[in-house]
Amino acid sequence: MSQQRVLTGITTTGTPHLGNYVGAIRPAIAASEREDAQSFYFLADFHALIKSQDAELVHQSTREIAATWLALGLNTDKAIFYRQSDVPEIPELCWLLTCMAAKGLMNRAHAYKAAVAANLEAGEDPDYGITMGLYSYPVLMAADILMFNANEVPVGKDQIQHVEMARDIAARFNHHYGDHFVLPEARVDDHVSVLQGLDGRKMSKSYNNTIPLFLPEKKLKKHINKIKTNLLEPGDPKDPDDSTVFQIWRAFATPEQTRQMREQFAQGIAWGEAKKQLFELVNGQLGEARERYEALLNNPEHVEEVLQQGAAKARAYSQPLLEKLRHAVGIRPLG
Repeated sequence: MSQQRVLTGITTTGTPHLGNYVGAIRPAIAASEREDAQSFYFLADFHALIKSQDAELVHQSTREIAATWLALGLNTDKAIFYRQSDVPEIPELCWLLTCMAAKGLMNRAHAYKAAVAANLEAGEDPDYGITMGLYSYPVLMAADILMFNANEVPVGKDQIQHVEMARDIAARFNHHYGDHFVLPEARVDDHVSVLQGLDGRKMSKSYNNTIPLFLPEKKLKKHINKIKTNLLEPGDPKDPDDSTVFQIWRAFATPEQTRQMREQFAQGIAWGEAKKQLFELVNGQLGEARERYEALLNNPEHVEEVLQQGAAKARAYSQPLLEKLRHAVGIRPLG
């Protein structure tokens, strides 16, 4: 049976938080052990430049995110783990695809349309502050996917459109130059938890309501104590389905622990006690990984070496494909 290729990109802006861990990192690391799939995971540092022009932030985030995945047990003997910028074939493919991508298709991209709408609402020029990076972001994403002929791309609902655009661009290229690309499929896992943040909204860096993944114990406790709760007193029954504390508990707990906590909510557990138990559960699960993470952050040379090994594995796929594509479009030796 031929292996499916599954590709996941991780944008290198900001520090990984509990929501990233539960929603993306934990399921991806589990999926990388699948026997029927070859997994590609990359640090999307070119994409990061669209969102952040803070060079130190992008660099630090790359270190933190690489160390996070390694500390949490990504098996780099099995999965191909690389930094986007270490595979020069990707930006070259991006140009070949840009010459195939319809501008009308790019005009319909959600991120671009949202930026234009925000400008119009603010009474600005429609394209105020919009870079070509933001505008043509879907073409770079298409290059990431098509470079490795990924069959499956696990994404959130907001990214489905980009995978569909990659399919469109690939189909157009294949039509002009012969069948070179697999048409990728977006895979949305409806069972993946979307965690609420400290304020009860979705945990997100843009809301500044996150609980960073590898906070030291004291800071983790402090953050968990900051989770917004209602004014119900100890002894008052509480609704677990309306509680951020319970929702984060469920993301880390076994089904049995979840059932027990549900009962404690019905019996009116005090919020302080619920938060104390939540801290112990999360801290217990992340403690060893936190130690590995700190060790990796203090040894960036080792992390760099792992990424370079990953890049070499990735380029074993990208170099021969790009050679074929150059030949197909007419960029080849004259002899």
